[in-house]
Amino acid sequence: MPRHRLIVRAATVSLLAASMGLAGCASTPKELPPQPVAASTTTREAPPLPPQPQPIGPVPGSQADFLASVISDTVHFETDKYIIDGESQGILRSQAQWLARYPNRSVTIEGHCDERGTREYNLALGERRANAAKNYLVGLGVDAGRVSTVSYGKERPVALGSDEAAWARNRRAVTITIN
Repeated sequence: MPRHRLIVRAATVSLLAASMGLAGCASTPKELPPQPVAASTTTREAPPLPPQPQPIGPVPGSQADFLASVISDTVHFETDKYIIDGESQGILRSQAQWLARYPNRSVTIEGHCDERGTREYNLALGERRANAAKNYLVGLGVDAGRVSTVSYGKERPVALGSDEAAWARNRRAVTITIN
């Protein structure tokens, strides 16, 4: 047999022997002490789950989300007026943008007045104010079927008092989300 074949065969036999020797050198596992048997036959409760992270901020699409997302829920009016001024236009644009994000949400616009004038006059003026805000939203692309109106006249003031500051705060249209 040629010499190089003998060298290859000897190397193969050496490797094989070394592999078998290593396999036989594995340490034998130590015997563990017996585990105590529980006296009761009840099953153990699973460990409690870790607390789930709470969402940060209001629930999307909620009234709280609406209030956090828009400039304001309220537009104000001059005495005996129901014209949507520049500031009110910005407020209503932000409301229309929120409504575009949540097409399944609807709103009610509440019309309010100050304490001056008769009950009937203020109910009619509150209705015109609520409708003015609604018409502006509809003009911005909000479906009219998603916007309802109600007038409370002077029955639900936010500011008590018989001065210009209180009257100015009470002349308003307020948007409330529903469903």
